[in-house]
Amino acid sequence: MNNILKALSCLAVSCSLFSCTLDNYTIPSSTLHGSFIDKETGELIEQDIIRGTQIEYQEGRFTTNQYIIVKADGSYYNSQLFSGTYRITPVRGNFEPVETATVDINGDTKLDFKVLPFLRIKNVSIFKNGTKIRALFKVQQTGFDNVLKLGLYAGGDAAVGANVNLDYVEIPVGSTVNEDQYYTIELNTENNSKLIKGRSYFFRVGGVIDAPEAKFNYARSIELTL
Repeated sequence: MNNILKALSCLAVSCSLFSCTLDNYTIPSSTLHGSFIDKETGELIEQDIIRGTQIEYQEGRFTTNQYIIVKADGSYYNSQLFSGTYRITPVRGNFEPVETATVDINGDTKLDFKVLPFLRIKNVSIFKNGTKIRALFKVQQTGFDNVLKLGLYAGGDAAVGANVNLDYVEIPVGSTVNEDQYYTIELNTENNSKLIKGRSYFFRVGGVIDAPEAKFNYARSIELTL
């Protein structure tokens, strides 16, 4: 009986300590948000939602890196951060590398990154042409690497791209481009089991340079009903 009473007493103490720990636990409530902005045009830099740009961050008291996924429109948002000083680095981006920033996060903190994208997809027009979806656009390079390929991607939401799509057409380039030249890509929807007539889909044009670990650059997606 004495042993049982001792065990119950220890359990009560443990529960009391655990309760105090929970009562003293601070819920992370600070927010970090912002956008990736083309430093020359002021436009948001469109992204891949999967295998695209991420924000790598590390709070000063810890050594583990954590990540925020950047949205398809080039913005990001995290409302579950502890207040503190953070080292923040964009990684795996579709733009020239960015240096690490040291930021004090407390409450609502906005941090925009003004960067230089590898490519700009410009003057985009996407429209129906019979049973085909046609994309007409220009490409502008900011560096000297060849453009590897260009593509038209179709999917169920605005985050459609090379890594998330229902169907796509890509054309090889393998050279630098003339920014005054228009490119045309067509995706045939006739007898296409992936894209059903009468339904709405999102279409987005993208391109990638021929460089190690390069990511796609995109124009904004456009919604069309087939």
